[in-house]
Amino acid sequence: MEEMIVPKQELIKMFEEHKIEDTNKGWIMDGKVIEIIALHEVEPKFLQDITNAKFYKLIIKGNK
Repeated sequence: MEEMIVPKQELIKMFEEHKIEDTNKGWIMDGKVIEIIALHEVEPKFLQDITNAKFYKLIIKGNK
């Protein structure tokens, strides 16, 4: 499985430039299904907003 870590602004840019597509099959990048995981610097029990992470891990799962 391939992984990459990107900052929040880069992730937003990838969606705006359609490098990542949100489909009914999930998130698709380069024809492959990916999983997006928020990476937080605080304990999960203290999280208020899961979309407010500084970095995100993209895990390439496989073909769509």
